[in-house]
Amino acid sequence: MKRCFDLLISIFALVILALPLAVLMMLIRIKLGSPIFFRQNRPGLYGKPFEMVKFRTMTNACDLDEKLLPDAVRLTPLGCFLRSTSLDELPELWNVLKGDMSLVGPRPLLMAYLPLYSPNQARRHEVRPGVTGSAQVNGRNAISWDDKFIYDEWYVDNHSFWLDIKILFLTAHKVLGRDGVSAQGQATMPPFTGNHCSKKELL
Repeated sequence: MKRCFDLLISIFALVILALPLAVLMMLIRIKLGSPIFFRQNRPGLYGKPFEMVKFRTMTNACDLDEKLLPDAVRLTPLGCFLRSTSLDELPELWNVLKGDMSLVGPRPLLMAYLPLYSPNQARRHEVRPGVTGSAQVNGRNAISWDDKFIYDEWYVDNHSFWLDIKILFLTAHKVLGRDGVSAQGQATMPPFTGNHCSKKELL
């Protein structure tokens, strides 16, 4: 049922949003140039890598050593708007159609984080990653990594069709309120260092 629901909603959303998506693509092309999309390998179900697609929100500005500048420097005003409204996530509906992602599930993080997870934290890969998830409706980037993993673990243990419906409705409310877009003093979220553990492991 979950996969059928994902397909129906993503197809419907892509059809309805076709014109707004075209406008956003044009704006990104004008403001940021090419490429329009940000593509990056992320871990999916069971940690298998897939190419996640988002709208580009940053420039490729580098320092004198040709290293990318910090996110806060490269993030453009258009990019800030796209992120605060979560419009940059809309291309992930394509990943949902392909079966790489689900509408609801733990957010796909970086491949580099895989060896840093504790056994409990790694359980987030027992389900498909989501466009939104339990952590996103409970603080998004404004909560700690510890709390993010706790919410993800809870979703793995309790996911259901009706829970997905509830999370989607809560996501709409959070997006409209632009809540939890970034951690304090960060453009998004500080890197995960692995020096964290779930509260479940401390009991």
